Amino acid sequence: MLLLTWMSVIGTLIVPRPLRSRLSRVTALATSKIFRTITIPVTSYEVRDRILSWQSPMSLFVRLLVWVVLFDVSFSLLLLPFVEGDIWQASSEAGSAMFTLGYAAPSNVGNTVLVYAAAYTGLIVIALQIGYLPTLYAAFNRREAEVTLLVSRAGAPSWGPELLVRTRFGMAAQNSTSELSDLYRTWERWAADVAESHSTYLTLVWFRSPSAQSNWLNSLLSVMDAAALQLALSPGSAPSTRARLVLRMGFTCLRQVARAIGIPVDDDPDPDSPIDVTFADFQEAVELMRSVDYPIEVTAEQAWPHFRGWRVNYEKVAYALAYAIDAPPSMWSGPRRFPSEPIMPSRPKNRTSQETKPDDPQILGRRRTS
Repeated sequence: MLLLTWMSVIGTLIVPRPLRSRLSRVTALATSKIFRTITIPVTSYEVRDRILSWQSPMSLFVRLLVWVVLFDVSFSLLLLPFVEGDIWQASSEAGSAMFTLGYAAPSNVGNTVLVYAAAYTGLIVIALQIGYLPTLYAAFNRREAEVTLLVSRAGAPSWGPELLVRTRFGMAAQNSTSELSDLYRTWERWAADVAESHSTYLTLVWFRSPSAQSNWLNSLLSVMDAAALQLALSPGSAPSTRARLVLRMGFTCLRQVARAIGIPVDDDPDPDSPIDVTFADFQEAVELMRSVDYPIEVTAEQAWPHFRGWRVNYEKVAYALAYAIDAPPSMWSGPRRFPSEPIMPSRPKNRTSQETKPDDPQILGRRRTS
């Protein structure tokens, strides 16, 4: 018991790779089931999100509590032969040493060694957990900085077509292609960072954004959908290299995180496989882009096979992750474990730019689509 608990502590907090600690997995699963049970009668997503925001912190607390209890029990059992089988004295000496209380002194050489080992164990486990939290929250802050920045570009919840529409509408007189190229570059590195941090520290996968409608998975999905749409609809003007790189790193990130938390992954999907997003959904997105005069070079019928070929690489794994973490029900993000309808990105109403007249076709188009 002592060795297995130490392996769980070291594998979870120190080893920089996704080791499958059965103890950590059991505590996370138990915490998740408790929160799922609590949220069964909740119909409002905002209320559900507030409750689920406690899930990951409580999982950390429960895991630490289980480690400490197992260490205490282990040392109590090891001390039994040295205290003539008195379980209460063994528990007293182990607990006194583990929590550095010092009220139960050892009486011989054998239990003195074990008491020192218990004191060392208690100190190290608490210190490792304390040192673990800054690393965890540093990765969380890096993740959420880009997610928050994306809200003004892709709405909340984020959606790929909305990202292209807002970029085109806000930069109609400028080079929106170079702007998207820079965005894809940033999100390629973001996806690499998330792939490494979230597959190593699995608790981060369930950490929720400060805003109920924001989510790291939806944000990455919207950037990937925007890149796939741009490659399919505007192959001549799209930043092809950057778009392909962000798509590649994006679905690599999703597969790596999914594999780390135990979701089966298909590494080589058939590009002709059907996807959940229908051609009718795709056409609606194309019409939305046309409403802001987005430069579309091919018809929707011609672009559809290319878009489907890109999306088949990440749709199934993205849907599985969204279901597992109870992500906000955004557009094109799959079903949830709770009854919900997809939420369109929120848009400001009755706002016009000082530089744009109220009867501008782009303004009217945006209001019609709203």
